Amino acid sequence: MKPTKQVTLQDVSKSFNIGFKKDQSFLARLVSFFSGREPKKKIYVLKNISFDLERGDIVGLIGGNGSGKSTLLRIIAGIYKQNSGSVETNGKVVSLINLYVGLRQRLTMRENIFLVGSLFGLDYKEIGNKMNSIAGFSGLEKFLDTKIYQFSSGMVQRLIFSIAMHANPDILLLDEVFEMGDEEFKKKSARKVRELAQKGCSVVIVSHDMDTIENFCDKTIWLASGEIRKMGKFSEVVQEYLEYEKSI
Repeated sequence: MKPTKQVTLQDVSKSFNIGFKKDQSFLARLVSFFSGREPKKKIYVLKNISFDLERGDIVGLIGGNGSGKSTLLRIIAGIYKQNSGSVETNGKVVSLINLYVGLRQRLTMRENIFLVGSLFGLDYKEIGNKMNSIAGFSGLEKFLDTKIYQFSSGMVQRLIFSIAMHANPDILLLDEVFEMGDEEFKKKSARKVRELAQKGCSVVIVSHDMDTIENFCDKTIWLASGEIRKMGKFSEVVQEYLEYEKSI
């Protein structure tokens, strides 16, 4: 029997050391120039983040630019390692954080489906069996033997999203993937996400579009300056969030 909780974060913090300019003597600047070193300071992007995702949850992450949303997805996906706290995931994680990662511009759509599908954990036979379904869902059947560099950004979004939907995820992470594409594809995508959730997949969606969050998500987490400012139903969070955004 699969565990009820598929994602558990406890007091997760993440910082980066970034270069910055500060008042220095001429000699100190000279040493920095020739050594290739520059002053660093620690920036905390996430601070003591704690929450659980149950099987079938669809959770929206909202917040302004630089609030830590994408970093949080990368930590759940295992791309970044947290500085402190614990992250536990149960099941297969499929993340759509950078739509172009894994794609090869000079390969055809068919070849890229095999390539990206393998990165999402599908074997060669599974991909072959799902080829027609992936192409059909994307609406790009006529372009199977067209090279990706000839695709528009919207076509790429359709393709990657379609592969991910067929990758049997237990945990699905989506970063601004609904900002592109036509309305019909967005509706089709929404139905597919809900279908996956009904089968037990936990979904996290990052978006600046409040309509997307309201239409997709059961719960909403608002991040501000790397901290959870509020968590709950969309209707409980959005008004306070919008008022905050107007005030800054």
